[in-house]
Amino acid sequence: MGREYTGAYTQSDEEFSVNLPFWPTMMTSNGLRKGDGQRRLQRLLKTSYDRVTYSIETFENPEPRQSLEQFVDEQGLGSDYDPGTKRKLTIDGFAGIEYLSSSNTSPARVQFFATEKHLYRFVASGPGAGHPSIDKLFFSSIRLGKNLDGSKVSEDPGDGLVLHADTGERVFFGKEVDTKARLITKPEPTYTEEALKNKITGTVVLRVVLSKTGKIDTIRVVFGLPYGLTEQAVEAAKGIKFIPAMKDGEPVSMFIQLEYNFDP
Repeated sequence: MGREYTGAYTQSDEEFSVNLPFWPTMMTSNGLRKGDGQRRLQRLLKTSYDRVTYSIETFENPEPRQSLEQFVDEQGLGSDYDPGTKRKLTIDGFAGIEYLSSSNTSPARVQFFATEKHLYRFVASGPGAGHPSIDKLFFSSIRLGKNLDGSKVSEDPGDGLVLHADTGERVFFGKEVDTKARLITKPEPTYTEEALKNKITGTVVLRVVLSKTGKIDTIRVVFGLPYGLTEQAVEAAKGIKFIPAMKDGEPVSMFIQLEYNFDP
């Protein structure tokens, strides 16, 4: 089970960074703390690869600060985790607690941390989560503190204004344009010999920017598959030909989500 992670990810105004296999989706909400009803900002970052789902939940910790133990009690473990596996951790001077699932068929691992102004919940779950590489590539990559390096994750496509990370130009969603981008050709990816041998099936999901210039721009992996299938899907996406979206009589860049099904 060879895994390669693309690098560290973080978010503005947060106190963490962590390695992930692909660019995660992110959703932000404004929730209430159970103990005292204090309103706080919450975020969920999530991505999947090779039968493992990775998620990072972040919570603001307004005054009066919630302790790590109070945070764990509030979040709850659920029936999948074994309280007997509790283990105390320390990363970059910040206290943490870890629990393991009691399931042999769908293992999971969760780590809770309290930093100066935030509370964090890191989870790896799924059939492949018990592989030794998960510790090395995910959990051991967690860093806590201020001014950490890493690619800044932006809000998951929704109603907000999104600017291109490189050019600073506006990128629109389908519901915002007058005429959506129209695909002319969409090449199909090749099924790799390794994937056939290992009987891998599933869907690779990509988020792509169809540039106003008529070229494929940014390609981000939302959900990948092992044994070269993700790479094949990305190469296929690069070959797409399309007519750009239009807004107010001008061509504009637009997000599109692509799905490539692999089922030999």
